[in-house]
Amino acid sequence: MTQRALDSSGEQTPGPSRPAMIDAGAELDPVHPMEPPPPPHRPDGLSTAEVAERVARGEVNDVPVRSSRSITEIVRANVLTRFNLIIGVLWVIMLFVAPIQDSLFGFVIVANTGIGIIQEWRAKRTLDSLAVIGEAKPTVRRDGVAAEISTSEIVLGDLVELGPGDKVVVDGTVAEADSLEIDESLLTGEADPVLKRAGDPVMSGSFVVAGGGAFTATKVGREAYAAQLAEEASRFTLVHSELRSGISTILKYVTWMMVPTAIGLIISQLVVKDNNFKDSVARTVGGIVPMIPEGLVLLTSVAFAIGVVRLGRKQCLVQELPAIEGLARVDVVCLDKTGTLTEGGMDVTEVRPLNGSDEAYVKEVLRTFGASDPRPNASLQAIIDAYPAGEEAAWTVTDAMPFSSARKYSGAAFTEADGTASAWLLGAPDVLLSEGDATLAEIEQLNEQGLRVLLLARVQGDDLDAPGAAAGAAPTALVVLEQRLRPDAGDTLAYFADQNVATKVISGDNAVSVGAVAGKLGLAGAENTLDARRLPTDPDEMATAMEQNAVFGRVTPQQKRDMVAALQSRGHTVAMTGDGVNDVLALKDADIGVSMGSGSEATRAVAQIVLLNNSFATLPSVVAEGRRVIGNITRVATLFLTKTVYSVLLAILVVCTQVEYPFLPRHLTLLATLTIGVPAFFLALAPNKERAQPHFVRRVMRYAIPSGVIAAAATFTTYLVARHHYTGEGALDAETSAATLTLFLVAMWVLAIIARPYTWWRIGLVAAMGLGFLIVLVVPWLQDFFALKLVGTTMPWTAVGIAVAAAALLEFVWRWVGRRFGM
Repeated sequence: MTQRALDSSGEQTPGPSRPAMIDAGAELDPVHPMEPPPPPHRPDGLSTAEVAERVARGEVNDVPVRSSRSITEIVRANVLTRFNLIIGVLWVIMLFVAPIQDSLFGFVIVANTGIGIIQEWRAKRTLDSLAVIGEAKPTVRRDGVAAEISTSEIVLGDLVELGPGDKVVVDGTVAEADSLEIDESLLTGEADPVLKRAGDPVMSGSFVVAGGGAFTATKVGREAYAAQLAEEASRFTLVHSELRSGISTILKYVTWMMVPTAIGLIISQLVVKDNNFKDSVARTVGGIVPMIPEGLVLLTSVAFAIGVVRLGRKQCLVQELPAIEGLARVDVVCLDKTGTLTEGGMDVTEVRPLNGSDEAYVKEVLRTFGASDPRPNASLQAIIDAYPAGEEAAWTVTDAMPFSSARKYSGAAFTEADGTASAWLLGAPDVLLSEGDATLAEIEQLNEQGLRVLLLARVQGDDLDAPGAAAGAAPTALVVLEQRLRPDAGDTLAYFADQNVATKVISGDNAVSVGAVAGKLGLAGAENTLDARRLPTDPDEMATAMEQNAVFGRVTPQQKRDMVAALQSRGHTVAMTGDGVNDVLALKDADIGVSMGSGSEATRAVAQIVLLNNSFATLPSVVAEGRRVIGNITRVATLFLTKTVYSVLLAILVVCTQVEYPFLPRHLTLLATLTIGVPAFFLALAPNKERAQPHFVRRVMRYAIPSGVIAAAATFTTYLVARHHYTGEGALDAETSAATLTLFLVAMWVLAIIARPYTWWRIGLVAAMGLGFLIVLVVPWLQDFFALKLVGTTMPWTAVGIAVAAAALLEFVWRWVGRRFGM
């Protein structure tokens, strides 16, 4: 068997345009006129000794591509925060001026920070281990032998082989080319593939869409073009998340409120009242500390990190952490049929000769056709399995044209056993046949059964690249293929339908055939099919067509990209799944790209989520995990910010009325632990199937502000009443205890509202927190430790009555906000 002669003329073709994202430095320009001449082609690649020499000289591709932050970065991110600094200073002060129980808040922060570090470290270990499993290994030829190696083991001068879907991992110069087409859109923005010949440059970050070949590495490591971009793209990140950016916005506003309020409180307690210095400092710190929602950032990081670990156990690699959140917001999922709804393999069920063709002759054509492509796609592999080549083939391959998803067919030219030359095309019948051809009706019937049909057509002459070769091809036979449905695909489609997530099946296959497959899997609207060749080009009209139909066939890679953009223009959050090189552009532009682990290296590189087990059924787990994180963080954020609001308002009221601040740090540490800290941790990790809603900050503050205002008003009312009720020595302690009781009961009611809908464990959680506070009130040594002792019966019951009235007002306000703005 021979293949098309590899182009070694060394002719240069015009290089791709310079991407705007890279500075115009000549040292980075892959097509700069001052570049050295291409290295000589060495078909056997480097020798083992030469590789060792280059490694010793440091000429190795040592760019650290990490899937997670380093341990140092994790510790720094969790320890060196603005609020940790503030609390740390206040903690040190309290250790000098007050009993240890007033410094408990500092130990809580230390514990929280430790938990955050441990959880993210666990997530790092999970991500790093999965990244090794999912790492694509390029094929490098050394000593004449091709072998897969790690990307980091490539050295300068290595001969790297390329095939459809492979990503160019380092810069180089083409040494061998067999109809090699490379897509550089991820670097240049140009969607059209570039035909490469020997001597042409290739850039890291581009990928092969058709054909094959090999290139010699000319720049490795950090010198490689776009190496830094590739490193950043594959790094574990906590940015570009509405949830985290919303929390950052909230913390910024909290800081603005906290600083002037704290200054006013300090002046009020230290100067105006002229109290005992240490007691004044303790009560001032007691007013400042609860303003800080220190646990909110921690819980968000912990929830995300635990989500990564949970998904990692299901062989789901989250390459960008916010993808968990993003997929939870998705309302449209675009699925590629092959590899997603169907398994990769197919079976030839029938070959139907056309126009009186001899069946034995057709099978010999198919047998030789299968031997023409060293990297067959799934369809050609099914033909190879059905008609394997013999040890000594009587026919030889003289030319080959690999399959391209853009043209929808492949080609091969043979010298037959009797010396006759012939050329053939194999591909989509509705592309190779004229629109009115009678054979299309026969094909339509097969497609309606969910079968895939390929047309074998003979080209006039033997030039596969001749203009109009496809138009003049003579139909010879139909190859009928049966696709293997994924057993779990039907349940997954049903899950999305139940969650009100629209599913769009987008495929390069015949629309009717794809619709039949989707129908077998129970996809709602599977009968609404549309041939993408009839899809309007106007973005608005395309968006309408996308919303009205569920199945699309004969879609080109560029159309997939346009379809994603059209849906996004209507406000949809779009997820795109795929495993082939024709899915890369759409995966890149979608809000969330999901790739199969067995997919091409290019798809795995641009996707935010990689399903290493190749199971589409893992997606519901990712959606559920994202909804759990977002829904629960929204709930607990309300708890934390309610505390911030009532703390700021209490401080303002104290400053305005010139009274002692009612609480010591130990009181608010106890309240925060029982009404926020412990329950928030459990609520943040609880199951939650609510679809994520936009406008996180607005939604949280709608509830936190009125809740905080009511809690502050009720607490301060109790405090003022108590100040008139109690007199003499110990009055301030009695007043503090009464105010603490009211604040605890109101905060508990906020917790009870947020814990809805109730389950047995949520009821138990709320009850346990109430029991904890009751134990503090009745156990003598805990009374002394927390300086809490209710005096008499009149004032405690008054405190309870005020709390009940506040709880009723809370219920009314929450219901009104829910009706007015929606939950």
